[in-house]
Amino acid sequence: MRPAWWVRALASLPWWLLYGFAALVAWLAHRVVPYQRQFIRDSLEVAFPDSSVDEREDIRRRYYLGFAQMFIELVKAATLPAAELRRRVTIRNVELVRAAVASGTPILLVAAHQCNWEWMLLALSLELECPLDAAYKPLVDPWADREMLTLRSRFGARLVPAQTLLGDIIQRRGLPRAICMVADQEPFTSEKKHWTRFLNRDTAFYMGPEEINRATRYPTVFVAMRRVARGRYEMEFEPLSAARERLAPGELTERYARLVERQIRAAPPDWPWSHRRWRLKRSLYDASG
Repeated sequence: MRPAWWVRALASLPWWLLYGFAALVAWLAHRVVPYQRQFIRDSLEVAFPDSSVDEREDIRRRYYLGFAQMFIELVKAATLPAAELRRRVTIRNVELVRAAVASGTPILLVAAHQCNWEWMLLALSLELECPLDAAYKPLVDPWADREMLTLRSRFGARLVPAQTLLGDIIQRRGLPRAICMVADQEPFTSEKKHWTRFLNRDTAFYMGPEEINRATRYPTVFVAMRRVARGRYEMEFEPLSAARERLAPGELTERYARLVERQIRAAPPDWPWSHRRWRLKRSLYDASG
């Protein structure tokens, strides 16, 4: 299925024009119609109390710019040739995942909303040389959901609704492949949560990857992504657990949380600070974490 005509039309525009539009949107969000200004300021103040006001304002400004650039990169991805995506997103140690799958072992890849996670999925689809299943949350609007599924699967990824992922994994247990999910969203609809200190706050983490790891004992790997230049990214895999490794309850989620926090602190503007991550409040009776 092809993307909508207007998406293809926008994607045909040159990079310089699209990035110019992104810069304008970012300036408006920062100076004219501040988007989530106070919420972002408050979150940055808690996360980086030792930074100056000017330093935190610079993070906020660069966050708006990076997020606007990600949007136009998402549009451009509708028609972006595979060769150009490979030039723009490189993976440093892809052999780690290829070797696991070549041995006949499915592998679980867990990432965060850092940099351009949509390009992350497309790059993984191209470079892993194996089937790739990716968890996704269906959108409310059917048209938008269809368009995003078309874009995300254009290089062969198979999209699976997050709520049915574990059952799907068990049904396809014998198929060597990579299973990818982004797990730093707030777990509002999940009964099970792992509480930990994250960016100087009590924070609830989604335990989906841990539940899948416990049920399958698949090797689990963190996918780190960093921006190296405008429209250029680098990815690297970091082991979270070995195949058949038995972990204490909450341990895998804790390892994941620490890697996500390290990634954010290394490049603060590249994490979505406007997302209301801390609406859940920890109960005095919750002993997890």
